Amino acid sequence: MDLAAECYRLTGGFPRTEMFGMTSQIRRASSSVAANIAEGYGRQSTGSYVHFLRVSQGSLKELETHLLLAERVGIVSADAVAAPLESCEAIGRKLVALVRSLEREPGA
Repeated sequence: MDLAAECYRLTGGFPRTEMFGMTSQIRRASSSVAANIAEGYGRQSTGSYVHFLRVSQGSLKELETHLLLAERVGIVSADAVAAPLESCEAIGRKLVALVRSLEREPGA
């Protein structure tokens, strides 16, 4: 949720011409990370939880790609995307660890 809020603040400064492009893509991907974690947890099944954690990992990689692209095309500076990219990396490590932990559980 913190990452999504950070991305919303970041994209608030994007050009209006990007409202339906990069702004929308970054906001959608960032909110999907947290939403998929929550949805999987709410399914109350380890298998479903792991599935949605993996979907969340995909959204996280999509977000990283959009942030890097926004920087490459000059919409935002490298400094501005540094913190969200660091957050992506940290969240990615946590997701990998959580998936591994859940897959080791009996009955997973």
